[in-house]
Amino acid sequence: MSKQAGAETRERLIEAASEILRTEGYAGTSARSIAKEAGVNSALVFYHFGGVDPLLLAALDRSSEQRMAAYREAVSGARTLEELIEVANAIYRADLEGGHITLFSELVGASIARPELREEIVKRSDPWIDFVEETLERVIGGSPLARLLPPRDLAYAAITFYLGVNMFTHLDADRSRTEALFDLAGRVAPRAKFLTVRFPRRRAKKLEEG
Repeated sequence: MSKQAGAETRERLIEAASEILRTEGYAGTSARSIAKEAGVNSALVFYHFGGVDPLLLAALDRSSEQRMAAYREAVSGARTLEELIEVANAIYRADLEGGHITLFSELVGASIARPELREEIVKRSDPWIDFVEETLERVIGGSPLARLLPPRDLAYAAITFYLGVNMFTHLDADRSRTEALFDLAGRVAPRAKFLTVRFPRRRAKKLEEG
C-alpha cells in the first residue's frame, strides 16, 4: 500500500468511525461496521489503528481539533460574561447539530466500564480545561468575580456542566430542560455584571484593605 493510499484509507476509516459512533452508538460500533461504512477490509482497522477504540479516539481527536478551532474563533470577540454565555449557547447548539456531543458522550459513557479508555478521555479533557481557563481569564480576570471564583475553578465547573448537559441531552427529547439551563445562565449573567468590573489597582487595593 502506497503512502498516499494509506493516508486516504485512514481518513475514510476516521470518517466512517465518526458516522457509526454517531448513528449506532458505542455498543453498535465494531471493526466490521466501520470497515463496511468505509468500504474497506476490517483488517485495516487494526493495521492502521491497532483496534476499534484507538480509531474511535482518533475520530474524537479529529472532531475536537475542528471544534477547538471553531471555539477559539467564536470566543475571540466576547468581551463580557453575557457575550461569553451567548457564545457558549451557540457553541452547544452547533456541537449538538454537528454530532460532536454524541461522539463525546458515547465515549465518556463507554469509559465508565473501560479504565484504559477512561484514561484517554481524561487526557483529552486537559486542553479544553486550559482553553476555558484562558478565555475566562481574558474576560473576567482581575475582577471581583475572578477573586471569588478563580478562572481555573470555573473552568472545571464549565467542563463538568458541559459533560452533564451532553449526557442529559439524550434524555431530554425536546431539549426543553437543557434550553432552560442556558436561559437561566443568560438571566444570571447581567446580574453578575458588577462583579466583573475591573477596578483600578489602587481602588481595588483599598477595598481589600478596608
